[in-house]
Amino acid sequence: MIADIDLESLRLIVAIDRHHSLGAAARELGISQPAASARLRSVESRYGLSLVARSRRGSTLTEDGHAVCSWAQNVLHEVDTLKAGIAALSEQRKGGLGIAASLTIAEYFLPRWLGELRPLMPEVHAALRVMNSADVVSRVREHDVRLGFVESPERPSDMSTRRVGSDRLAIVISARHEWARRVYVPTVDELAVTPLVLREVGSGTRETFDRALGVEPRLALEVSSTNALVGAAVNGVGPAVVSEVAVRPLLDAGVLVEVRIDLDLTRPLLAIWRGDETLRSPATDLVAIAAQR
Repeated sequence: MIADIDLESLRLIVAIDRHHSLGAAARELGISQPAASARLRSVESRYGLSLVARSRRGSTLTEDGHAVCSWAQNVLHEVDTLKAGIAALSEQRKGGLGIAASLTIAEYFLPRWLGELRPLMPEVHAALRVMNSADVVSRVREHDVRLGFVESPERPSDMSTRRVGSDRLAIVISARHEWARRVYVPTVDELAVTPLVLREVGSGTRETFDRALGVEPRLALEVSSTNALVGAAVNGVGPAVVSEVAVRPLLDAGVLVEVRIDLDLTRPLLAIWRGDETLRSPATDLVAIAAQR
């Protein structure tokens, strides 16, 4: 039976072929030249082969040495690939969880989900990027993050998705707005010609509202911040379209009033990841927590 050969001996043979020098090969591997020479003699003796021819001009592989070197290169490549893969999995389990999330989810949902993940996996630290839904999809697609969360009626065709909840948009106005004193509900046509305070194109909020309205809305103000959106509504800039969860305290306090209208403004909350990848822990754990709420 042929004895097992150690990987460091294979690395030595490959390094000798690369440098044509036993001394240079030893330096690359961080060992002394006598130790490299002893290792080479041990391999040659164990298998009854002559692998390296040494002369004053350097060290070159014999015919048998070239054959062993060729096989060794394939073995070492596979071993290095295995080690890199294991290291990547280990780091993924131990540490970074890159997440991109749309504004509403990042502000009102993710903190609770991450808070529930923390006791289960205290070693995991999440890095969160907050942006609109279109940018979240781009970041996931470009491998910048492994996991994204969006609130959008449109599921990206090249992404794997899981619905983790739902959200409802509200059309809100200042308590001083003339609509707050009306006894009838504005029509969809009336809403379509009213200047509104809206999120920017590319956000899940804007995509949901535009799709529900069915026509190009008129703009009083376009913003990329929920706080700016709410502030504009409070100060009478115009009716604003915003996640109901973001304005619930102001609605309860009577500072804002919700305009009830015949539009379906519900939208799914989606976890997304690349369709050609398999989601693993801790990302799978976070998605599971989100889907339970």
